[in-house]
This record gives sequence, structure tokens and C-alpha cells, in this order.
Amino acid sequence: QVQVVESGGGLVQTGGSLRLSCTASGLTFGDHAMGWFRQAPGKEREAVLCIRSSGATIYYAESVKGRVTTFRDNAENTVYVQMDGLKPEDTAVYYCAAAKVWYCSGSQELYDAWGQGTQVTVSS
Repeated sequence: QVQVVESGGGLVQTGGSLRLSCTASGLTFGDHAMGWFRQAPGKEREAVLCIRSSGATIYYAESVKGRVTTFRDNAENTVYVQMDGLKPEDTAVYYCAAAKVWYCSGSQELYDAWGQGTQVTVSS
């Protein structure tokens, strides 16, 4: 059974930074793309970015480009998201998900194992 666990959320001021972590077990981690999604209050969950098994990053949320990067450590079954220059509009629950395949998609249907989410709150 695949398990995905996120950590690293919290409360920061505008312009602050956070690093989210996501560890997956029960799968051959290096064979799977890993996606990050977020859901803001009153909004639908949206794709933020995805990192392929090769380490290439695909951005789906234009608003995070230049502020958010991701990298993975396949030996540790972990993917990280470094978020800098945080804005109040980044406030959301952030979810990590393991894709069924090695490549990325912004469609949630491609992902079949989800974490419980971690709250990121950016104060103005």
C-alpha cells in the first residue's frame, strides 16, 4: 500500500519562506512523478507543479514561477518544495501526490496516492 506524507507547512509573513517535504513509501519511488497541489479556502484544488522521475519540473501555476522550486531525493523517497517570496494568495492546504507513471500531468486523475495535506498560511 502506497503512503504519502507531507510536512513542513506553517505560518509565515509575506515574503517569507517555507520548505515542504513529502515522503512516499510502498512504491518504487524513482519510477513515479510526484505532484504538488493546493486548495485555498473556498476554491477547488489546483495543480501547482510536478517533478518527473528524472527530476525535471513542470509548473502548472504561473503565479509560483520564480518563487517555488522542487527537487527530489530518490534514495530517501522524498520530494521537497522550496517556497520563497510567499504571498497571502499562497495560503492553502498543500497536497503531495504520487503519479501512476513517470511523467507529469496537471490532471488529478493521474495521481493515485495522496497525502493528508499540510497547511501553509501567509499573513499580510
